Amino acid sequence: MRPDTPAENADHTAEAARLERTAGLHPEDAEALLLQASAHLELSGDRPAATTLYDRLLSSPDSLENPLLVRALKASNLWEYGHEAEARAIIDGVRAASPRDPAPWVIVAESLEAHDELEAAQETFTEGVELLLADAQEPPYATHPLLFGRHRVRRMLGMGHDDWDVLADTLHSSPVSLDELHDPKRVWSLGSDNPAELAAEISRLQAELGTYREALSRPFPVAVLHWPEDELAELVDAYPSLATEYPSHQQHLATIETSLRELSASGTPNLGIVTGTVPSYEAFAASEGTTPEDVSLLPQYATTLAARGRAVSWPPQRGAVCWCGSGEPYRECHGGQ
Repeated sequence: MRPDTPAENADHTAEAARLERTAGLHPEDAEALLLQASAHLELSGDRPAATTLYDRLLSSPDSLENPLLVRALKASNLWEYGHEAEARAIIDGVRAASPRDPAPWVIVAESLEAHDELEAAQETFTEGVELLLADAQEPPYATHPLLFGRHRVRRMLGMGHDDWDVLADTLHSSPVSLDELHDPKRVWSLGSDNPAELAAEISRLQAELGTYREALSRPFPVAVLHWPEDELAELVDAYPSLATEYPSHQQHLATIETSLRELSASGTPNLGIVTGTVPSYEAFAASEGTTPEDVSLLPQYATTLAARGRAVSWPPQRGAVCWCGSGEPYRECHGGQ
């Protein structure tokens, strides 16, 4: 499932145009805004225009937070309007790049699945699961679609359950089991004239829709604000009263990790980190009609950045660098504290 699914009843062409204009005004958020615009264009039926937006983003890949996600979305879109060979080539490239973000894996696997490439879809889901979850004690929420998609495709292929499928069953919260939801025979029951069979199928579909809506309606990540060392020095120099909030950069980083671990231990899901900049914070304070020295503004600023799609999930995926910007693997940096 793509991460920027628009509302079904929107004027997709007009909304895409609005998002493009907004991206021009806020280049720091252009990636997230243009991905949303491309989703609206796909839903409007103008898939070539969506491809143009993907190409616009990919023309400067160094500035993208997640170029593999953009490539995956472009491949999925291309295949839908007849460019199968190009789509396959991009999908092969995404798989070879072994992304550490689950979203590209899900998108390319679902694209293969949608075109009846079930064995390739199963292989792709499995590659993603084994890469991202090999050492995970509790799979992050963002990886659940990988496990559920893999379960679905394996069920359609008639494959037996393995440990990953058992884990998917454990994570699934709907009253209707994954085995029922992913039963290939379900489609036949839709053509039945037996009221009991139709009622059972309606129940399953309602449960599936409820799970889907829950995923779409999840709140933005509970985001903790992170200041890089140079930005924090500039912030405290410009607004000395904030030195009480940030005695040192080292303590600031330690507080972030401690806070996130406490939230995780309390059962808070969907945790993330957003990185602040002084100009952005000053602009936010001005938009709120207050001063940057207002300490209560800091969590509001973090929430706004998260709502703009700027949050990076915590904890980092296996093998990923630490969120603090040190360049060291997370496990050897703040993850080892």
